[in-house]
Amino acid sequence: MNSLQPQEVFSIFHEITRIPRPSKHEELISQWLMDYAANHHIEAVQDEAMNVIMRVPATPGYEDHEGVILQAHMDMVCEKDGHINHDFMVDPIDTYMDGEWLKARGTTLGGDDGIGMAMALAALTSKTLRHPAMEALFTVDEETGLTGAFKLKEGMLHGKRLINLDSEDDGQIFIGCAGGIDTLAKMHYEPVSVDQLGAPDNGGKWFPVKMSVSGLMGGHSGDDINKGRANAVKIMANFLYQVQQATPMQLAIIEGGNLRNAIAREATATFCVPMVYKEQLRVQFNIYTADMEKQFGTVEKDMHLSLESTDMPEQFIPTQKAHNLLIALYACPHGMIAMSKEMPGLVETSTNLASVKMKEGYIEVNTSQRSSVESEKHHIKNRVEIALGMGCDEVTHGDGYPGWKPNPHSPLVETTRHAYKDLFGEEPQVLAIHAGLECGLFLEKYPYLDMVSIGPQMYGVHSPQERLSIPSTGRCWQWLTRVIETL
Repeated sequence: MNSLQPQEVFSIFHEITRIPRPSKHEELISQWLMDYAANHHIEAVQDEAMNVIMRVPATPGYEDHEGVILQAHMDMVCEKDGHINHDFMVDPIDTYMDGEWLKARGTTLGGDDGIGMAMALAALTSKTLRHPAMEALFTVDEETGLTGAFKLKEGMLHGKRLINLDSEDDGQIFIGCAGGIDTLAKMHYEPVSVDQLGAPDNGGKWFPVKMSVSGLMGGHSGDDINKGRANAVKIMANFLYQVQQATPMQLAIIEGGNLRNAIAREATATFCVPMVYKEQLRVQFNIYTADMEKQFGTVEKDMHLSLESTDMPEQFIPTQKAHNLLIALYACPHGMIAMSKEMPGLVETSTNLASVKMKEGYIEVNTSQRSSVESEKHHIKNRVEIALGMGCDEVTHGDGYPGWKPNPHSPLVETTRHAYKDLFGEEPQVLAIHAGLECGLFLEKYPYLDMVSIGPQMYGVHSPQERLSIPSTGRCWQWLTRVIETL
């Protein structure tokens, strides 16, 4: 990456990609940040949550100016293609250039939010940047629980202006975000052996098959939820529901999706129908596949649905339990629920059917809900709870996190807007985002903060298709440094 510009940003980002940093496993990256600060003679503290805060004094002439905080999160979403052999707890990210894009081979790149970390560190260590007193806050576990932001204590931050570097759209200033909450459901069961299963009612044999859904785009469950992308878990569950409506069925395996804030890209299920329904099942599957291609084909160019005969499973989910689970998954909403009335083009409320995972003795269903309207966040949470309750015996909710109410007239917004226009000759967009940011939680402990969120252009975030624009990173670095110098 030494040839990439701005070199001071990309060289740091390259170091970050070499360090494992899955959510909830930030020990290595947190210690690396402390070592980085020590090596560059920067004041740094690490709190009990492993958040890291660095501080540098103002450059001459800026001592009397109000300080500024740069903020990014340490962790990355760890998604990979099914055929890729990659251990995110150990292996570095294998990056490469594709024209004007920086990508990773078969995995997420970690530009979210590694590039934000790199920009903050480059600003702290710059020999030419003129700036007021600067702080950099690096938080843990933003992607799966906002743990670092939740555990950040009062009094840790000194500045009153904060630039969040966790956005993914060139030329856009984000001044608000949705709040969110997770809904987790479990269905406990005792497996049934193949001997206990017995023969179909017609006295014939069972015909075992494996269904797979693959090749979907996936993406960020906030930023990409309104882009018409398919959800692998939903596609699979809807077909299985149709099968059980048409024929006796025994379900052995059902799995799909991975992270709660990523749209499910892959799913599989193994089940049986009576042998006499073999051809009917194939016809039903072909019709369903054609329907899915008609519905999603213009968006999901690489979508692939398959149905193949397989070996007879040794264990099954009890018939009634499986029946109820499929009803629940079929009824569970997914996708955009409502658009904002105040900000045209902004998704107000959504829900993501993120994953179905088989554990020892139970099946776990993960979902996440978002809304910029607090009451609507709870309405959609309740809808999901009711749906999943039809098939699961335990439904719980996470603590949730607050939204960030926009203030389009804040001084920091105006400074950031003018800096972009001065540099590039055009007005940036000033928007709110449907994805969650840590800013709402910062406001609970530091209610006086004036905040914006910016970042370079990225696509495919939270999926192996993630890519970072190299020219946009250069523009964002120019923009950030201009804002800091103006402040």
